[in-house]
Amino acid sequence: MSRLVFMGTPEFAVPILDALTRTEHSIVGVFTRPDQPAGRGKQLQPSPIKQLALARGLPIFQPSTLRAPDVLAQLRALAPAVIIVAAYGLILPREVLTIPLRGCVNTHASLLPRHRGAAPIAATILAGDTETGITLMQMDEGLDTGPILAQRAIPIADEDTTGTLTTKLAHLAADLLIETLPHILAGEITPQPQDHTRATLCKPIKKEEGRIDWARPADEIARRVRAFNPWPSAFTFWNGTMLKILRAHASPQQIKAEVGRVVQIGKEIGVVCGEGVLILREVQLAGKRAMTIEEFVRGQRVFVGDVLRNT
Repeated sequence: MSRLVFMGTPEFAVPILDALTRTEHSIVGVFTRPDQPAGRGKQLQPSPIKQLALARGLPIFQPSTLRAPDVLAQLRALAPAVIIVAAYGLILPREVLTIPLRGCVNTHASLLPRHRGAAPIAATILAGDTETGITLMQMDEGLDTGPILAQRAIPIADEDTTGTLTTKLAHLAADLLIETLPHILAGEITPQPQDHTRATLCKPIKKEEGRIDWARPADEIARRVRAFNPWPSAFTFWNGTMLKILRAHASPQQIKAEVGRVVQIGKEIGVVCGEGVLILREVQLAGKRAMTIEEFVRGQRVFVGDVLRNT
């Protein structure tokens, strides 16, 4: 039985920690980000990982930085064989990387070296990739630059969003880690250096990136709809009110009309783009519930023929 420290924060990390709790290893510490204000009341809310750790009775640590001497002392006292990291949200300094006997292992949601950085799942969809996967990486001081311990790929379905892929990849990460961890602990894996010439970098997603520019091609906008679901959502404006596009797909059909014009094509409702038409499937007007486009149009009969705008 080995001593493990787990570092993670969002929902993606939950299946991974959950799987680790079902092994023979001892989880001697769970590190997660400090509670954050959420909701209209801005009350402090625990992270999904903290909620799971509380339910399992695991020791919880919530430092705002890992560089503080007392935090480093705590980690050394825990004496982990491995530190496992899954979307933790804090940088691990060199002093932390050298603490575990078998190093720090990151579960990264892409096939490195492609899509290094903070938002690899959204970046995968935006790029139009046909597959993605999980990389177990020996962490170094760079941004997802460490050598690879194991990888596993899965195809990306046409309907996949960041939300659905996050769930799939979280469970894939859990399975791959549980399968690989005994070999890591035994020192049986030789880490393979990444090909840095093939690396791509993705930055954190900002809310403003969800704003739709109807002059762009329909297939690009369709990818943005999927990539920004569930957050920040792809959005446009109708009569000055925000309209989220929750599900849609691209059609190559060309219609002579100004971009942003809502048109009816047979039984489908679409929006004219710079190239092609974005066929709408599910939308949500600000302050209202999400609706299929058919349901929405029945209640908003002047929608078809109107123009959607950027503001």
